[in-house]
This record gives sequence, C-alpha cells and structure tokens, in this order.
Amino acid sequence: MEQKFILVVDDDRGSREMLRECLERIGYSVVDAANGEEALKRFVPGKFEVVLSDIVMPGINGIDLFRRIKSQDENIVFILITGHPNIEDAVRAIQNGAYDYITKPFRFEDLKIKIDRAAEARRMDSSFRKVSGVMWALLISIPLWIVLGIVLGFAWRWF
Repeated sequence: MEQKFILVVDDDRGSREMLRECLERIGYSVVDAANGEEALKRFVPGKFEVVLSDIVMPGINGIDLFRRIKSQDENIVFILITGHPNIEDAVRAIQNGAYDYITKPFRFEDLKIKIDRAAEARRMDSSFRKVSGVMWALLISIPLWIVLGIVLGFAWRWF
C-alpha cells in the first residue's frame, strides 16, 4: 500500500501533536513543522498529498506559505486552519487556489472528511493528467501510424 504523507504546520505544539496523533491513527504519515520556515525546509514537491497549515504564525504565515509551496508544486492540496472569526484571508486563499479551510475549534471528523476529499481530489487530478497524456499520445500517434501504413503499403507494392 502506498504511503500517504501530510505536512502539518502549526506554531502551537499541542495542536501539532494532536493532529499528528489523529492523522496517524487514520493511516497518514505525518511530517510536522513549527513554522513556515521549517515547513519550507521539509516540503518535497510530489511527496505530500496534503499540506495542513495554520494561518496565523510568526514569520511566514499560512497564506505566504501556501503561495511559496504552490510555486514549488502547483498540484499540492492545501488546507488552511484559522482560529480567528474573520476568515477573509482563508477565503482569499481559496480564491487563489487553496483547497479548503477549517476554523478552530474543529471536530476531527470534519477535518478528516476535508483531508480525505482533498487527497482524493489530488489523486483524481493526477489520474486525469495521466489519462489526458495517454489520450494526447494516441491522438498524435494514430495519424502517424496511418501515414506510415499508407507509405509502407505504397512502398510494398513497388518491391
């Protein structure tokens, strides 16, 4: 079975540990980071199914982290966590490509549903890209084979 990785970024140690424990219990391998700088060092494009990040952190906040990670891996699925009643930043991030957000305090079951949907969306997007690539290859190669068949058939008659 393929290992599923999630990057959890939160400056609150208790929140990170709670998220790690819960996510590992449902089958994810968790890499955690205490801030945006640490998250950028641990992020490997293509490795993670989901990045789960708090918005308000010292240094690189969740919105800036999203932009930087998105520039490294345009297919990354990013879920933001906000503890503030004003969720304008989270909504703006979603408008710019973040997958979703969740407000604190949250029920883990709600978060699990969002993460599962996000991971499935990434897998489906990846599968679609593969199928799309195969389709383009076929569309390009079929006319080539037809042309080769005609040329070879014509050449065969001469010999």
